[in-house]
Parts: sequence; structure tokens; C-alpha cells
Amino acid sequence: MSLDRAVMAFAGGMVLASVALTIWISAWFVLLTVFIGLNLIQASFTGFCPAAMLFKALGARPGAVFT
Repeated sequence: MSLDRAVMAFAGGMVLASVALTIWISAWFVLLTVFIGLNLIQASFTGFCPAAMLFKALGARPGAVFT
């Protein structure tokens, strides 16, 4: 799996998990969804993504966006 796909899969999983936590645990977990969205917007402008750095360290092959 490429680095780009790993980041997108992780972000999607985190959004789904935060929505589930918001529904079943506490409405405050919506802040996690907001944080994920802001991080995705920030990464699209700057190219800096902590998740990409983590997956790169774990050995994911470079993609078109994150190298």
C-alpha cells in the first residue's frame, strides 16, 4: 500500500471512529472529527502530515503526494 492510500485509509477510519464515539459515548468527540478535518486541510496546503511521517517510518512506499 502506498503512503498516500495509507494516510487516506487512516483518516477515513478515524473519521468513522470519531462519529461512532460521538453517537455512543459523548457529543464532545465531535471535536476529534473537527481536528481530523482541519489536519487534512492543513496537509493539503503545506504537505506536512504527521500520519504520513508515521507510515513512512513503518515502511510504506512513497506515493504521489507524500514522499
